[in-house]
Amino acid sequence: MSVEIISIIVLAVMFIIATMFPINMGALAFVGAFVLGTFFLGMGADDILAGFPGGLFLTLVGVTYLFAIAQNNGTIDILVDKAVKLVNNKVSLIPWVMFLITAVITSIGALGPAAVAIIAPIALSFAARYKINPLMMGMLVVHGAQAGGFSPIAVYGVIVNSLIEKTGFDFDPLALFLSSFIFNLAIAVVLFLVLGGRKLAGSRAGHVAENVAKARLAVSAGMHGADVDYKGTGSGTYGPRDPAGDGSAPKGKTVNASQRFGQYATIVGLIVLAVVALGFKVDVGFVSITIAVILAFLNPEAQKGAVNKISWSTVLLICGMLTFVGVLEEAGTIKYVSDSVATLGAPLLAALVICYIGAIVSAFASSTAILAALIPLAIPFLDSGSVSAVGVICALAISSTIVDVSPFSTNGALVLANAPEGTDKDRFYKQILAYGGLVVAVGPLLAWATLVLPGWL
Repeated sequence: MSVEIISIIVLAVMFIIATMFPINMGALAFVGAFVLGTFFLGMGADDILAGFPGGLFLTLVGVTYLFAIAQNNGTIDILVDKAVKLVNNKVSLIPWVMFLITAVITSIGALGPAAVAIIAPIALSFAARYKINPLMMGMLVVHGAQAGGFSPIAVYGVIVNSLIEKTGFDFDPLALFLSSFIFNLAIAVVLFLVLGGRKLAGSRAGHVAENVAKARLAVSAGMHGADVDYKGTGSGTYGPRDPAGDGSAPKGKTVNASQRFGQYATIVGLIVLAVVALGFKVDVGFVSITIAVILAFLNPEAQKGAVNKISWSTVLLICGMLTFVGVLEEAGTIKYVSDSVATLGAPLLAALVICYIGAIVSAFASSTAILAALIPLAIPFLDSGSVSAVGVICALAISSTIVDVSPFSTNGALVLANAPEGTDKDRFYKQILAYGGLVVAVGPLLAWATLVLPGWL
């Protein structure tokens, strides 16, 4: 058996084990790289670790560290509160506010599951309060996370752009971001119209911004509908009412001047990150971790526990997978797969097959791992020039992430876990499962048909 076939078997076994057991696939990838490199290719440790993505490691740590500080000091709460005030009490706009907030959070560096974990409880609480279809609300949150996930400073965007940069392809990161945003936005519009959004037109809700705070407090305290009073987002307090009037109720949370300064400094820091990293092409990792350290210095309280909130599991996953991909390249597996795909004689068909592989596997496994594994496998056969390299990469990226609506993925599971009280969870699960199956079946075809087939990218 050739080493190329052995390496593909090792990769498949890694995915199966990671799906069936709670083992980080990055750890499995390091083991796979060690076994394949040492025993089948005769590689030394230095040669195996040559594929370790040091720059990407710094970016993942820096961006998620910065977002952890932004979450700790309440900056994310400010973004939510300010955004919902824009709806002017119009219930029909609430789902779109949740979509956009989630997109903004992922576009500035949060992982999709982290953004969904923050916004889904609020969004589904609103769904219950204002009779909004919970499936529509929950799925708009997930699609919002995917819409912003491929910005040049987002985790998905950094991964894909870093992989492509090594190949020398002329690739525009903005095309990836906009194609993902527009694609997910289009799906969200269809969901909104099909699942009752038009019926919400004309409905109005009182004190929407205050109700956001109520939802956040109820979720964090586990009260689910408790009597909560909110007194604004300025310097002051907010917390549960004291029905007895004797001070026995839990005290509200105080936002002092130092914390408020830290929040505004964080907003400025996020703007600086976007301007410096995107406008002046400075390394995202160094810029983000520099801003994070400055914020930690300005407000030490806000950075407590932030290092622990860095997505170390994702860092391990990506670094392990890309190290393993380096060994695959040494084994000749990348060329072997690209040559095999080329034998199909139809690059357009090959592109569609790759999109479906990404979607099907990602519905049950990590989208991040799929991106790290499939993009290097897909790039070589694009050299033929018979299909748009940019279109294929965008279609593959979209196909591998829109399926995160599946209840077997983290995002879909978070929506299911935060189903409003009174919801039939079994029925809600079946609805999410059915929608996830529809996306897996149709999503890759639509991405291929709009981004690859016309050849306009």
